[in-house]
Amino acid sequence: MGRAAAARKLAAAAAYGGGGLSVLGASLYGLLRTEAILARKAIGNAEGRVPNSTGWYGRGRPGPAIKIALLGDSSAAGYGVSSVEETPGAWLGSGVAERLDRRVHLRSFAVVGAQSSDLAAQVDAALQLDPDVAVILIGANDVTHSVLPAASVRHLSEAVRRLRDAEVAVVVGTCPDLGTISPIPMPLRQVARVWSRRLAAAQTIAVVEAGGRTVSLGSILGPEFAAAPALLFGPDHFHPSAAGYEALARLLVPSVLSALGEGDAEEETPRVGRGEAVMPIGYAAVQASQNPGTEIDGTEVGGALRGVGGRWVTLMRRRLLPTGDVETPHENAPADDSAEASA
Repeated sequence: MGRAAAARKLAAAAAYGGGGLSVLGASLYGLLRTEAILARKAIGNAEGRVPNSTGWYGRGRPGPAIKIALLGDSSAAGYGVSSVEETPGAWLGSGVAERLDRRVHLRSFAVVGAQSSDLAAQVDAALQLDPDVAVILIGANDVTHSVLPAASVRHLSEAVRRLRDAEVAVVVGTCPDLGTISPIPMPLRQVARVWSRRLAAAQTIAVVEAGGRTVSLGSILGPEFAAAPALLFGPDHFHPSAAGYEALARLLVPSVLSALGEGDAEEETPRVGRGEAVMPIGYAAVQASQNPGTEIDGTEVGGALRGVGGRWVTLMRRRLLPTGDVETPHENAPADDSAEASA
């Protein structure tokens, strides 16, 4: 079975309640379950206080504020850093505020150790904020805890669909490549690479089918981390460092701007010279899982959402923006946003 077909099959298994185990292979699943225990012992438990990135960004800029909900696991929360300014939420809120010259109210619902099954409760809480856009980072804990891929994808798809039904734009950073994590022993490390890439491709298909868009985060734990682990990995060699979280946010900001309808007009049309194109979703999902920073979003061809190869999508590799300065979030809303904040 080709990779694109395998990713489509896994996503279909998630949508219709199947296990999806045969897509990965029972032998690989058994190996992963056995050695994941060793990997978790080597990585250790994520404990300790995580700086909360919830607050107001873009102080002194005009309103009303753009509301961002940040959902997911420790990679969204910013586990492993010592100050709030080093969290991905702070970089994300600061980046959007600077690029749009608007105030931003970001609220983090992310929980250290969360798996895709935990997203339902996070969505319940996030919908009370009535956000303009939700950013979701999830999947790594599903891999290291041997969650069946179809179950993982199903939970994510349901979360995205609920947010889109509430007219919230959704950007999902897909499962990173776990094949370069040094505490994970061989042969599990190679199995984890296969599993995480397959999961990322299936996440892409499910998210786009549910109305969201995805950004591949392979480089967050991929080649850049392998080349400079001391700079981009945290002390546990599993979670990103402050520089790693900055790199993560830098990938996400352009897609968040586009999801809000505020992207650069020149960046909204695929350019062949940058490897961008309109293509069937299965092929695009596999390419994205192997090429960090790739964005996938649904589109139409000749007025049709689907072709012979399934859902039509655009594959984009957006130009990364300078990170600028990161802000310390303010707890109190400006006077003209106070009513909005209390809603």
